[in-house]
Amino acid sequence: MGAKERKCSVEGCGKVSVHSLSYVEAQVLENQGLKLTPYLGRVYLCEKHYKLYKKIRKKEKRLEKWRFRG
Repeated sequence: MGAKERKCSVEGCGKVSVHSLSYVEAQVLENQGLKLTPYLGRVYLCEKHYKLYKKIRKKEKRLEKWRFRG
């Protein structure tokens, strides 16, 4: 990683981040009970929390697809 290493934005997690998302996209994690601390409208996630984000988002996308199929 370069000079811009950031810590994970999930409260209580001090690991180095590997992905960044907009705060709006990452609010699905707050709906699951995690407390996020955004930095300039971005949220930085470690590998563990990014994996959780992908899992939750995948379920939401599937539900949206079913809803719009009619």
